[in-house]
Amino acid sequence: MTTPKQCMVRAAARNNAEWCAAMSRSHGLMSEFELQAWAAPARTPVYYPDAVTLVPGVDPATLVKRIDATAPGASVKDSFADLDLTETGFHVLFEAQWIHRPASAPAIASDLAWDVAGTPDTLRAWALAWDDGDGNADLFRPELLDDPATLVLAGRSPGGRVVAGAVASRSDHVVGISNVFASDGGPDAAWPVVLEAVHHLFPTLPAVGYEHGDGLEAAVCHGFEPVGPLRIWLHD
Repeated sequence: MTTPKQCMVRAAARNNAEWCAAMSRSHGLMSEFELQAWAAPARTPVYYPDAVTLVPGVDPATLVKRIDATAPGASVKDSFADLDLTETGFHVLFEAQWIHRPASAPAIASDLAWDVAGTPDTLRAWALAWDDGDGNADLFRPELLDDPATLVLAGRSPGGRVVAGAVASRSDHVVGISNVFASDGGPDAAWPVVLEAVHHLFPTLPAVGYEHGDGLEAAVCHGFEPVGPLRIWLHD
């Protein structure tokens, strides 16, 4: 991994940890940043890790002591894919790639209008579209709107219905993009409106995130570059 990519992975991991902390706060959960990792002592919301490593070479035993590994669904985001958590009762759930799109990349025009969900009602409409009937729309609580670094981006049909979107999480040097979705066409259909919004809101910040499988393929098609591997570990 080249030095610029190492720096970008560290920035992306820190950004993602800050987003996980914001999501946890919106559920009334405390968490803590230390030099090596962010961690929450109580189980975080569904789909969100209990710890995110911020530097390579974290001691696995020390990291696991900072979370509740006995709770169902406990997980760790191994940001540099360099941990072995098998001896602490974890297995690899999936592997992915951190992705980066420079701020200088061409803006993308979309056929959809977009706005930022700024009220509980608009956030709820976005969450229902994101969830698509899976029963997890309550993950996105109104308290999330109190976080100034988090913007929920909604792409709308001509009739005003939310049909695509993502979450943009601003940090010092990058903007993280997560929860990318579209009602029809998947992430490939969502990226144009999401990137148009991000380019307008954060014209000087590179975009980062992580993807795997079809999501990674779609991101690369829209100007992202894979910059480093990560792993998600799930407790057995």
